Amino acid sequence: MRVLLVEDHEELALTVAAGLRREGMAVDVVFDGRAALERTAANDYDVVVLDRDLPEVHGDEVCRALAGGGSRVRVIMLTAAGAVSDKVSGLGIGADDYLAKPFAFAELVARVRALGRRSAPALPPVLEHEGLRLDPGLRIATRDGRRLALSPKEFAVLELLLAARGAVVSTEQLLERGWDEFADPFTQTVKVTVSRLRRKLGDPPLIETVPQAGYRI
Repeated sequence: MRVLLVEDHEELALTVAAGLRREGMAVDVVFDGRAALERTAANDYDVVVLDRDLPEVHGDEVCRALAGGGSRVRVIMLTAAGAVSDKVSGLGIGADDYLAKPFAFAELVARVRALGRRSAPALPPVLEHEGLRLDPGLRIATRDGRRLALSPKEFAVLELLLAARGAVVSTEQLLERGWDEFADPFTQTVKVTVSRLRRKLGDPPLIETVPQAGYRI
């Protein structure tokens, strides 16, 4: 899942982003509304975590632009304005969810994941293929009953490949969906991650390399 976090309190933004990355999400961070509009125009995000009282462009205007632009991205407002009237108005301008500060981090993670599922084509809660079983909600992957010790990036790549249901997923797509803005598109990051994932999955091999196209399961 790729997430854009828009929060003008830099320390809070970096703390939340670090926590979401530990949960296996690819997270970009901006600190004002104008930058948020630029990023969402350039990148395909699943979820935008949006503060409301932002400099440059107010969070309400960012939300309206996203809701009215035909994007599939889901928006959760994360703001100190927690009165019922604030929630009603936030949802009324196009937000998909609303969470008031202070908040429990586990609840934020659960809400972001729920919105991410809504932004993508419907998939079963557990992805399975020839003895391979992946539960994105519990962050558990097994093969033939054997628990797989996967890193967040390995888990993300495996989830993307299983979700493709046999279609080829390009290196660029894996990089776009599984890594954040700091990933270097000219490195061998994806190739190395897939190689490690293959070793952990064991035999018989499940991940096929499609020359000049990408990978598939």
